[in-house]
Amino acid sequence: MSEKEEKSKSAQLKEKLFLNKKNGCVRVSEEEMNRADEFCEEYKNFLNLAKTEREAVTYAIEAAQRAGFTEYDRTLTYKPGDKVYVNNRGKALMLAVIGKNGTNNGVRLGIAHIDSPRLDLKPNPLYESHHLAMFKTHYYGGIKKYQWPTVPLALHGVIALKDGTVINVCTGENDDEPCFCVTDLLPHLAVEQMSQVMTKAFNGEHLNVLIGSRPFSKDEESENVKLNIMNILFEKYGITENDFLSADLTMVPASKARDLGFDRSMIGSYGHDDRVCAYPALMAAIDAEIPESTVITVLTDREEIGSDGNTGMKSTFMADFIADLAAADGQQLRHVMRKTTCLSADVNAAFDPTYASAFESNNSSYINNGAVITKYTGSGGKYSTSDASAEYMAKIRKILDDKNVLWQTGELGKVDGGGGGTIAKFVANLNADVVDLGVPVLSMHAPMEVVSKLDVYMTYRALYEFYMYQE
Repeated sequence: MSEKEEKSKSAQLKEKLFLNKKNGCVRVSEEEMNRADEFCEEYKNFLNLAKTEREAVTYAIEAAQRAGFTEYDRTLTYKPGDKVYVNNRGKALMLAVIGKNGTNNGVRLGIAHIDSPRLDLKPNPLYESHHLAMFKTHYYGGIKKYQWPTVPLALHGVIALKDGTVINVCTGENDDEPCFCVTDLLPHLAVEQMSQVMTKAFNGEHLNVLIGSRPFSKDEESENVKLNIMNILFEKYGITENDFLSADLTMVPASKARDLGFDRSMIGSYGHDDRVCAYPALMAAIDAEIPESTVITVLTDREEIGSDGNTGMKSTFMADFIADLAAADGQQLRHVMRKTTCLSADVNAAFDPTYASAFESNNSSYINNGAVITKYTGSGGKYSTSDASAEYMAKIRKILDDKNVLWQTGELGKVDGGGGGTIAKFVANLNADVVDLGVPVLSMHAPMEVVSKLDVYMTYRALYEFYMYQE
């Protein structure tokens, strides 16, 4: 046998026995790449319109209604193919497509969260100091605090008045509107600051947002700058300072989602984690036809702070909905959940060559290699996580391979490098099979995160094929 023939045999055996680690872009057709680019055009619009969980729910309901979804009514009888949604307090949402077998063989769940790290206003946020008006904030989720100063910010949220009126607030997104920012110390005076460790150089009480500097009048009254800002807010929204006590207001980066790279292969934006999985999950629900088992997409809130609260996954809102569907089929919740399967759609950290020492390269996810399956998250010795069974992993592998979905596996960095969690463990606690599947992200939790268009599209395809797959 010649040397050339021997090499060919080795190459063939490697192809058969080894993981395929080629860049995903060379493993898919040009047509598939074009579909990915097209899919991401509306995803960028979603990112710009849905920077908070409330805005994401509003967008999702409008899109679902256009696709024929109606609000769920447990007194009605639904048939296969019917599409319904449940709005949980404007901050979480469930969309269901009734299957041919209803809930009799369990349901198929796709769950993503729609909250992202940000700067929430404190209940009493407005103050004046040395003739500058500021907002006090309390950061939400895991952030590197030093990344937020000098970033242009926009104010989003709602103000609820005592008469029941709810005022929507969105200021700072348009070019003709003012933006806001957290200030920083100039390097000439920051010798002491820059000598400290990151966690001490900039703390939570430094995250004060600059919102004004002109006084209301030339009177020598104190807090005249604060008065001017409060008067502007009164004229614009009809609110007084007391109304901050019943408001959900937050500062988010004012930047728009944009193509990134000369090749336009990536998207840079605030809020990819986890709207980059929420949008594919929403689209998979909208595109689902008549599945075998009922499929449910859950867009949940509060994942970034532990999923507590009545709109987070520790709440019973999803289980209660499934129980209602089960009752209509003459089933009990526990019997349905035992047969239920779930893709917990959440991101993973993409390998970053600049910070390679934080990763274990053989078990990392990579940009452009497709949707990433994360068997477990947690920290240290797999603490605080579910761990998908071998049997369930095999089932998901079969679905993705049968439907030619580009996918990979990955862990969240080195074993003792830190770690994190997802909602998968809360679903597993309901006695369902679950594994994480989502998009690898660069610069996760930063004011601008980066994802690959191909990975976004493959996550949509993974969720859709999971919903529609026939055993």
